[in-house]
Amino acid sequence: MLKIQNLTKVYMPANVRALEDVTFDVPKGQFLAVIGLSGSGKSTLLRCINRLVEPTSGKIFLDGQDVTVANAEELRRVRRKIGMVFQHFNLVHRSSVLTNVLAGRLGYTNPAWSLINRFPKADIEKARYQLERVGIGDKTHQRADALSGGQQQRVGIARALMQDPEIILADEPVASLDPVLAHSIMQYLEKINAEDGVTVICSLHFLDLVHRYAHRAIALNAGRVVFDGLPKEIDDERFKEIYGQEAERVG
Repeated sequence: MLKIQNLTKVYMPANVRALEDVTFDVPKGQFLAVIGLSGSGKSTLLRCINRLVEPTSGKIFLDGQDVTVANAEELRRVRRKIGMVFQHFNLVHRSSVLTNVLAGRLGYTNPAWSLINRFPKADIEKARYQLERVGIGDKTHQRADALSGGQQQRVGIARALMQDPEIILADEPVASLDPVLAHSIMQYLEKINAEDGVTVICSLHFLDLVHRYAHRAIALNAGRVVFDGLPKEIDDERFKEIYGQEAERVG
């Protein structure tokens, strides 16, 4: 489904190599965890896949289409297939929960109508359904900034689902949440993966979450892939290779 070939990203003018010759495939329906220290390239990798960050070199193929050479219209269609869940939620705080979720339909909706919050009835019903699905159907008309962090992230997931995505990129979706809420959010992603067959690529810090939810893990260190395999294969030696010799293993 997704093929990454020799992906490199260099941030100029500082010449920072965030990704270096990264290559891997992701089959349809897999739950893939991307792990590594802060600054290892996890967020850059996810954002290159939908070209929120432009790769310096390499190729990204989604369903056989080369995303790296897609023009503006082609990229718009590609992004319909890719839902994005952000660490800090990326909601419009002054807008209602429903309006935030409906933003997931912008790739399908006449831009002029969306500017004045006019959406088809079917989209509104779909948004209500997705909010029910993530357990906050009663928050539809509240402002987004009135919600807790965990509730805001559920809005972010519902928004991503409005795209009918083939793949969800979750960029450290639980990094700002406490452990109980983190598991709650991960369980929604797990449910979407299992029930809808949506491929999930999720960057994570904590190995206990990786072991509990991921089918497979890829580890980055200084922008390079240093591990690709089953979470249970991350032994103490692999852990030190990923996180450094001074790291303390927890979970």
